Amino acid sequence: MHLLLCCALLFVLLVNPGLAAVDLPQMGDASGTIISPEEERRLGEAFMRALRRSVKIIDDTESNEYIQSLGQQIVSHANHRGKFTFFLINAPSINAFAAPGGYIGIHTGLVLATQSESELASVIAHEIAHITQRHLPRAFEQASKLSLPTAAALVAALILGRNSSQATEAILATALAGSQQSQINFTRSNEKEADRMGMQLLTDAGFNPKGMPQFFGRLQKAYRFYENNLPEFLRTHPITLSRISDSANRAEQYPPFKGGNLTNYDFFQARIRILSNPSSSDNVNYFRKKIKNNPKSRPARYGYTLALTQSGKLDTALIEAQTLIDNDTENIAFILAKAQVLLMQAAYKTAIEQLRKALLLYPKHSALTFLYGEALIKNKNYETARRVLQSQLHYTKKNPNLYRLYARAAGEGGYTADSYQALSEYYYLIGDTSTAIQQLQLALNFNQGKNFYQSARINARIRKLKLEFEETLKKSH
Repeated sequence: MHLLLCCALLFVLLVNPGLAAVDLPQMGDASGTIISPEEERRLGEAFMRALRRSVKIIDDTESNEYIQSLGQQIVSHANHRGKFTFFLINAPSINAFAAPGGYIGIHTGLVLATQSESELASVIAHEIAHITQRHLPRAFEQASKLSLPTAAALVAALILGRNSSQATEAILATALAGSQQSQINFTRSNEKEADRMGMQLLTDAGFNPKGMPQFFGRLQKAYRFYENNLPEFLRTHPITLSRISDSANRAEQYPPFKGGNLTNYDFFQARIRILSNPSSSDNVNYFRKKIKNNPKSRPARYGYTLALTQSGKLDTALIEAQTLIDNDTENIAFILAKAQVLLMQAAYKTAIEQLRKALLLYPKHSALTFLYGEALIKNKNYETARRVLQSQLHYTKKNPNLYRLYARAAGEGGYTADSYQALSEYYYLIGDTSTAIQQLQLALNFNQGKNFYQSARINARIRKLKLEFEETLKKSH
């Protein structure tokens, strides 16, 4: 019953291989009358705030830089004007999904299960296709009658697959009365369309179309005897041999793939392994074995450097990081790895200079800028850090940790009201609207009689957040 509700209300988008080849559909927007793009955007933002209260989102700036770059490379070949946000969830399950507003989540377990960048890209391309074809608004027609906070929380709960409370079940029953089967049939049609469009996007973006059948074929083979312990999408959308075969046949219709990885996939995967596994000894041993099997493997050396850093073996980690940089002086992953070790050794000035030079080569790079700001704060260069991070916020508005870091710089630099405002945005983005309002009130009290225009902006923001918070309270009783 829970699966039926998920499919009907939101259309939880899990990955499937392609079906029989047919002509590609046109990019349509017949669903615009159901939920407008602006409503979908607001719902997506509310969904992310609700999701952050329930799962561990990877807020590592470097990892997010990679997944955003990979996703945007695929999106650039879609005829779609909407904005996409790709994010990572720290969970061992093999899963991925799309949500309203162009939000696409990928579990770390899925990242580690892939064996090539094209396999990972095939998952993302499939999810992008669901959004470009506006499958979500169509499936969300009944739920669009709910209030924004309630709908967002409900979407998050359904995607997470958690048991519904009695109140939630009542909302589901009302929203879905008389429409469940038609929505499920519609969902299956969406899957076929997303498979076709996903493979086209994958190929247009320069990736191997065989990545899709290879990945799912390998998973199907690995789990064929584990009926009660399948990955989430294999349980909800069974992958048959015929479907894998159809996907492989479609991939054969494209020209032979001659390229390799387009970005730092191997380094990204190594970093995800570190971030998703808190056991530093396991990580050190894992990458030490990788190096033993292939001494020239730079991803293995990079992962080993991160594992050494994680375990506190900083002197050895610094040597490994410098060796990597000596062989590739402009690799951002290596530069960041060394800078992180320097910060942990309190060599702030050396780290600042290295990051400053790197930013001349890669201006506005979010991971470099974030670590640069952190190094400046540690070195008590508060004003420089404040200006650098304030500038970056114009490019990266939805990163809660960037707001928190800016709040530190502003607070230490004497910009107390700005610090409170930044902390308010941090708490709002992680789903704590009540604390966000409190921070704004502190900013308003501190700014009393000092800056009329800033006070006006703070008051307007307080009114907006209070309305949203009160609406949430009403729906929860």
